[in-house]
Amino acid sequence: MPHTFHIPVLGLGFSIDTPLKVARYGITSTVSIVDDELTERMRRYHSEQNSLPYIPINKQDPDARARRITAYLNLLNDLVNKQFAELTQQSIGQGNDIDKYFGLLPDGSPLKNQYLDLLVCSPAERIIAEHNLRRQMRPGCIDVNIMSKVDKINYNREGDSTGDENTDALAALRGFAISNLQSSVILSAGMNPRLYSYLEAFPDFSPDSNGIVRKQVILKVSDFRSALIQAKFLAKKGIWVHEFRIESGLNCGGHAFATEGLLLGPILEEFKQKRQEMVTELHQMYTTALEGRGYSFIVKQPQRVSVQGGIGTAHEHDFLIQNYNLDGAGWGSPFLLVPEATNVDDATLKCIATADTSDFYVSAASPLGVPFNNFKKSTAEQQRAERVERGRPGSPCTKKYLCSNTEFTQEPICTASREYQHLKIDQLKHAGLIEELIEQQIAAVTEKICLCEGLCASAYIKYDMLKPKENKAVAICPGPNLAYFSGTYTLEEMVKHIYGRLNLLAGVSRPNLFINELNLYIDHLKKDISLHLTSFDTKKEKYINKFKTQLYEGIAYYNQLIPQIPNQTREYLSQMQAHLIACEFRLNTL
Repeated sequence: MPHTFHIPVLGLGFSIDTPLKVARYGITSTVSIVDDELTERMRRYHSEQNSLPYIPINKQDPDARARRITAYLNLLNDLVNKQFAELTQQSIGQGNDIDKYFGLLPDGSPLKNQYLDLLVCSPAERIIAEHNLRRQMRPGCIDVNIMSKVDKINYNREGDSTGDENTDALAALRGFAISNLQSSVILSAGMNPRLYSYLEAFPDFSPDSNGIVRKQVILKVSDFRSALIQAKFLAKKGIWVHEFRIESGLNCGGHAFATEGLLLGPILEEFKQKRQEMVTELHQMYTTALEGRGYSFIVKQPQRVSVQGGIGTAHEHDFLIQNYNLDGAGWGSPFLLVPEATNVDDATLKCIATADTSDFYVSAASPLGVPFNNFKKSTAEQQRAERVERGRPGSPCTKKYLCSNTEFTQEPICTASREYQHLKIDQLKHAGLIEELIEQQIAAVTEKICLCEGLCASAYIKYDMLKPKENKAVAICPGPNLAYFSGTYTLEEMVKHIYGRLNLLAGVSRPNLFINELNLYIDHLKKDISLHLTSFDTKKEKYINKFKTQLYEGIAYYNQLIPQIPNQTREYLSQMQAHLIACEFRLNTL
């Protein structure tokens, strides 16, 4: 990969076409394929923009979800390849996009060094040097993301299930698997055995006669144990995990899958210490599985490890990669402030560009029942509050991707829907609870928002694609780290910041990412304790004690780590130490 960073998936619509904006510069990014209606509408838009024929795939057509996703991914691939081919034919040294390609690369990159040497070499040497340089250029990958647990069963008009292979996650995987992309699927939000087993059905996830795997698997994980369990499951089926993408449980955008107090530093340390042992064990299982399927020649596959969530400075980026022997790092939320790279409508962009730390919070807004990083000033939040005020809480449920609740109905419905919230509030009002408890529980019910529409709306607004009467309320889910960035930036400015050639946070008081995450975990534990004061049992006490113990162990680890952090002032390291003392005091008082 040309770069040491990637752009993770950002909601549904925010990075839905990011590859068209950054891949030609060698930057890898991730597209969500949860919403096939979004991919279909984006396919129509970009086909029209590029004067290409567009044949619609209607929702009622056979295998529509998978076919829509395949068609959109094929279009992205074709357009990126066209962009890249045009870029590589440009004259070098004339200020063209090809020069931008090399200029964005990190200092010290072998490819960038060759480019700089070429600019000063003699005309006779230049012909061969240019040929070699162009031959080594690569576009960024168009990776896709599937939330494993967002796997709704679908039904036909007669009310019969359309079968396991047509659940949302499996149909999305099929859409990627039969596309012409040569890239990765990122499986996130936990293990889904049915989905993982389905990978075997597609030859592109297995090595060809040359040992090349055309479509690779990346697991987004929160700790070493879960990573190993999932990778073993896949290895025994002859599926290799090409990358573990470690994400901070709380210091990230979108859904927050908190660990039981296990912090990012200790997690990375465990990967560092056990990585080689894990690769050896997995490869033995993988080889045995492939031999059982008749493979006689097996190429040992590489395995990357990367990290993402809360990274904000070039020093943090470099330290994580170098200290933990990582292959790269993800920068997500800061790219929401880069209009060249992502789809944030003007009104929302202005709000997040001027927000402070109090505007970002971990909420219970997601219908999935998982903590969700939310933004107080979003129009989706404003709309939710207005609906509650009018006595009509909840959203019309049109897309039904997050329908999973069968508390009141035989067919699953969404907890953010008007139907569910009406039924649940009615139940609470007749449950004989005290008034204070009723209000508290109703507030929890009505906190849910529609993510299916809200996380797409910004892209529709930006491209003027909203249909009549379509919901304009934008939901956005940045990580809390975004609070330290102010204003909007060009792609070049953000990349320079990542590589330390520009400091976008000059003069900003911002704790180290490890400290930020630690405080988020203490806040999470404090909130959890307060919610269970009246129902505190032995099981909960055991959970709390384990949580606290792992936080204390994390603090001890960071105390040992601080003296080893290179290229930082004594003042910075002393400040980290002071922050750790303050965190330990907070923990002691819980």
